Amino acid sequence: MQEHFTREVEGLKTNLIKMASLVDEQVDRAYKALETGDVELCRGIKAKDNEIDAYDNLILAQCENILALFQPVASDLRFIMSALLINNQLERCGDIAVNISQRVKKTADFHSLIIESQILDMGKRAREMVKYAIDSFINQNIEQAEKVLQDEDAVDKLNKSIFKFLVSKMQSDPEVIEACAHLVVLSRHIERLADHATNIAEDLIFYINAEIIAHKKKLEKYKKEI
Repeated sequence: MQEHFTREVEGLKTNLIKMASLVDEQVDRAYKALETGDVELCRGIKAKDNEIDAYDNLILAQCENILALFQPVASDLRFIMSALLINNQLERCGDIAVNISQRVKKTADFHSLIIESQILDMGKRAREMVKYAIDSFINQNIEQAEKVLQDEDAVDKLNKSIFKFLVSKMQSDPEVIEACAHLVVLSRHIERLADHATNIAEDLIFYINAEIIAHKKKLEKYKKEI
């Protein structure tokens, strides 16, 4: 029975790593398209997302099968719980890569505005967060996960700054209203990408340390206020 359980868990880990690698490639391709303004790089991102969705379904089925057959406890149970959570975050990262590529197509003629807005800086940070989050999971490395958590605030600050800049641009130049509206949505996608990377890092820490750190900052602030 233990040997069967070990094979099932190893199969689950393998598929999660394959899915994570696909997502990492998708996010990297979407960011490079944004960075260069090369719309051709967006080709194939949507089609590749179907493969990520297939892994999503497969991993869900594997987790359900392991829970039903083996009823794992302690660290084994935490791994299955983390696998379910990380699987969901990876699938969402794949969706966001598609969303970013769609906005790149709509804003390709306004690349100078993208540079001026600092969206590239925000995108680079979020892309690095995804990479570190995926690496932390694959290598089960707490230090890499903690680096992701440290970068979250910087992305949030950039998002707020970019929003103010784009609103100001729309107010001063009606000709860029449509482009700026797309960039507002784009910055929101990038911010969500960073959020999902943070969630992956938190899920890894939960698995390794049996410590729930999700919403930790908000809860600590809330406790001080009451």
